[in-house]
Amino acid sequence: MRGSGEPPRRQRPAVGLAAGARDEAPGSGPATERLAGQHVVREALRARRRRLVRLVLEDGRRMEEARDLAALAAAAGVEVAVVPHRRLGEIAGAEARSQGAMLEAGPLPELVLADLLTGDSGTRRLVALDGVEDPQNLGAIARVADAAGASGLILTRRRAPPLSPAVSRASAGAIEHLPVARVPNLPRALLDLREAGFWSLGAEPDAEADLFSASDRLLSGDLVVVLGAEGRGLRRGVRAVLDHEVRIPMAGRVDSLNVSTAAAVVLFELLRRGRGGAGG
Repeated sequence: MRGSGEPPRRQRPAVGLAAGARDEAPGSGPATERLAGQHVVREALRARRRRLVRLVLEDGRRMEEARDLAALAAAAGVEVAVVPHRRLGEIAGAEARSQGAMLEAGPLPELVLADLLTGDSGTRRLVALDGVEDPQNLGAIARVADAAGASGLILTRRRAPPLSPAVSRASAGAIEHLPVARVPNLPRALLDLREAGFWSLGAEPDAEADLFSASDRLLSGDLVVVLGAEGRGLRRGVRAVLDHEVRIPMAGRVDSLNVSTAAAVVLFELLRRGRGGAGG
């Protein structure tokens, strides 16, 4: 049910995902990736969710800036190599902005949907993306989701980018901490989450309900926030299974926001409501 009214809330079954909903994770991708930049490297070393191979640091003035990285690597039992500036550039690649640090590591793990059902019931937040294919947008959304307290990110197997070093860099390393699950069918995943007690909330420009005037009751409980690609928005099949839709009110002449900006508005409004902010 969608709209701006006060729809009756369902009786939520206290069950997990339906049998057979736990899909195998996709292929693990390249054996080794190169993460460049101090923020990304630091978060990868802190999170320890990857297979960590070797930390390469630039000798000279950059070395002083990166001593904390060397300490993190040592604590994780990771080899540390100190090389001249030119050599680091050769290892990291001509286009990499290394900031004096590069980490060789395995790919980020990708989970299945059931792995995201953690945390205290009634306060869980997930973010699901429908057709967001740009790695920069994905990284920016991951950064926002982590900052707003989301506990996981849901991507589709198709029409979604891999969790590449570019995504990690765009997220300022947030994706290193944020669990990510891939699903073959997003509408099916949203129905499975409904069975697990989650409400689905889609962000759509033509929705009747205004995000800021929607009641706290509408925006409470375990929620999965569903965001679509710019221009196309959410697909019809995804919208058909949503519990609610909201729009972000616009006061200017431009009638849309970048998807990562829209994610920030919605997720931080939910965070504000959860901390006792005024509701509709």
